[in-house]
This record gives sequence, structure tokens and C-alpha cells, in this order.
Amino acid sequence: MALALSFMATAACFAANPHMGTWKLNEAKSKLASGMGKSTTVTYTEQKDKIKVAVDGVDKDGKPTHGFWVGKFDGKTYPAKGNMSWNSAAYKEVNERTNDITTWKDGKMVWSGRISVAADGKSRTVTINGTDEKGKKFTSKAVYDKA
Repeated sequence: MALALSFMATAACFAANPHMGTWKLNEAKSKLASGMGKSTTVTYTEQKDKIKVAVDGVDKDGKPTHGFWVGKFDGKTYPAKGNMSWNSAAYKEVNERTNDITTWKDGKMVWSGRISVAADGKSRTVTINGTDEKGKKFTSKAVYDKA
């Protein structure tokens, strides 16, 4: 019985999570760092007791990228797979609509930022700061619309 209640509570938590679903990049509202790739579609789905984040986009040369991360919003680092500029990430829940994220490539931090879903649930904003492979600092703001 306790296990069933725990499962139902977890399922209810995922169902109410405003991050879940597919998000499409709105380039007109975004201020992306020059010379960087971009994530054009991001999809959050349940995967047992974890969350899967699938990311599709293009790299700085316009070549397609695809990757995914499976983990929890607990601040711990989980590996990512695919051909993205990072291969592990930690998401930490700030509140129901906001997560902090930090990404790494082979143990070296690539960028960190904040993901916030609007109160109406129709858009999300990702603001990041980092250092590129040449040591140049960058800031980027990507706005996504719920698909």
C-alpha cells in the first residue's frame, strides 16, 4: 500500500511539473551567443522515477545535434549521451517553475544557468553563462514556446 501511494505521489508530481512536454526555440525572442550552437527542440518526459531531457539542435557549424540526459532535479550530476557540447549535467529545482542547471564536458564545467517556465506554462526561458573552448566568456538567453 505504501509503495502504491508513493508511486501515485511521484506520478502526480510529474503530471503537475510545468517543465514536462516539448519546447520549440523562439529565435525572435532569444538572444543567443554568437558562434554557438543552438537547441531548437527540448523535450521533457517521465522515465520511471527520473526525467528524460532530449535535446535536438545544431552545432556552431550548422550540423545537427541530438542528445539526452536522464536524471533527477536533485543537484547531482548525471551523464548525458549524444553529440552535444556537454556530456553531463546537474539540474537543481529552485521552485516548481525554476531549475538551475550546470553542464560539464569531460569533467570541466561548460556553462551554468537557470531555466524558468512562465506562470501561464506557455513559454520557458533559459539563461546561461559559460566559457567556450577558446576561453571566451559568453551569455545566452533562449526563449522556448510550448509545442
